[in-house]
Amino acid sequence: MKHLKFLAAVCCVAAVFAACEKNEPYVTVVSSNEVMGTVKGEGNYPAGAKINIMATPNTGFYFQQWNDGNTDNPRTITVTGDATYTAIFAANPNGNESGHEWVDLGLSVKWATCNVGATKPEEYGNYYAWGETTTKSSYAGENYKWSNDGCDTFTKYCTNSDYGTVDGKKELELEDDAARANWGGAWRMPTDKEWTELYDKCAWKWTEDYKGIGVRGYIVTSLTNGNAIFLPTAGYRNYVALYGAGDNGRYWSSSLFTDYPCSAGCVNFFSDYVYRSDKSRYYGFSVRPVCK
Repeated sequence: MKHLKFLAAVCCVAAVFAACEKNEPYVTVVSSNEVMGTVKGEGNYPAGAKINIMATPNTGFYFQQWNDGNTDNPRTITVTGDATYTAIFAANPNGNESGHEWVDLGLSVKWATCNVGATKPEEYGNYYAWGETTTKSSYAGENYKWSNDGCDTFTKYCTNSDYGTVDGKKELELEDDAARANWGGAWRMPTDKEWTELYDKCAWKWTEDYKGIGVRGYIVTSLTNGNAIFLPTAGYRNYVALYGAGDNGRYWSSSLFTDYPCSAGCVNFFSDYVYRSDKSRYYGFSVRPVCK
């Protein structure tokens, strides 16, 4: 009889715990396709708890977004009640050109997945003065390749006689293109027009924590096919110093600013805005290659 009473007590306690667990909200985390990827974070949690959910793509696939459009991964959520989060995976849209990956964004050119000098999207990579193909310890007008007088006048890429002998060159020749010189193949720097296309035909979403590794920048997602690239806040170099790393990004185009050829076209961004501008050619900016 004592054993039966003990067993009944154990069953009663188990039932109480089960009831308590059942009363806690349940967060369901599922994969859109388990062949493409897996998920973590499902379970019972107290209301108000902050939890992490994560999507891990399998080889040949990538995490696109959650079913509510959020692209954070891992993602922190606050439990307010029963909820379901579906991780949406897709086949990699990437290809390869001379050993470097590109992404098809449905635009006129394919965009590289990382900067020149980097091996991963989140890495800053190297910095180049406009029209130069090697890095250097100091980026200044005094040592700019295409000027002999501190960038008052220019020996190449000049469209205004106030700035040197006019040669009419408005786009970088491939021999002066940092993307082609360092990556070879069909790679080159994007034109100002191609940067504008990327801005107009993609959604630019700021992230403070790309892939959960603490790197800030923009996830640029095609409005045509949903594929994306990441542009990190690599900052820029002026003389020997690195400015703005982790705060802003500055990326060269291959296009000269024809009215004032002391400058060239570039894209600049901060957390709250993205804009096209023209900057002095001697600065050390990032280069994100494109190819056909």
